[in-house]
Amino acid sequence: MTQIPQSLESAIAQAHTATLTALESGFNRLQVELIIPEIALKGQELAFAFAQLFSDYGAGLKVFFPDTGAAALARREWGETAFQVSDLGSSRSPIENRVSDTDEFYLVISPSAVEVAQVEKLCNLVGDRPVILIIPQLEDISVVGIGYAARQLRERFLSTLESSYYYRPLDEAVVIRTFPGLWQVWRELEGNQFELITEVPQKPLGEALDRILMGNQEEEETSVKSASLGLFATMKNFLKALNN
Repeated sequence: MTQIPQSLESAIAQAHTATLTALESGFNRLQVELIIPEIALKGQELAFAFAQLFSDYGAGLKVFFPDTGAAALARREWGETAFQVSDLGSSRSPIENRVSDTDEFYLVISPSAVEVAQVEKLCNLVGDRPVILIIPQLEDISVVGIGYAARQLRERFLSTLESSYYYRPLDEAVVIRTFPGLWQVWRELEGNQFELITEVPQKPLGEALDRILMGNQEEEETSVKSASLGLFATMKNFLKALNN
């Protein structure tokens, strides 16, 4: 059974294992989603942690940041690395100029809906080579929209992305998914306990998640089980790690 991570480090370890499993299963368009307040501010630290985990690719690993400023800051902070650091490009310097035949593996750090076109183009350019999106935020309705073009984008590209790892703490619950498992919703109990409310095949969002938390599960949902970690203890550890 999936364990609720007690720290940022344990979440990264879970995400790494789940991502390797997804890659071995033939998935090469993956996303690692940590839906935690202020997590985007730690994109550079997370990028370095994941780059280290995939360092076996050496110079074949390329880490993309959304813009030249973030990429330059990472190069300055990290110093000399075995892997390459770049940005997703711009109208004057398109993503095509950032892709090389010697590239083997790509990490894209904190891409937002503003960069979704570049990310989609990158995925089209690199063929079967793996592209892993770290803490993406690609579905901002205010940017992507809700009309026909947005629907086409979701059907054409966003729907092709597989979540190898997803962790989202709520006020009194946690949603978590570790590939190849189902999406789990846990609810906090008294005494720093969690109960597994349900497992579902699709990401629970909006009204569907509300119904689950209100207790209106479907017949196929699983029985309740307990875990020994409270939500507030989990969030305390995460926020402590983020502020270090």
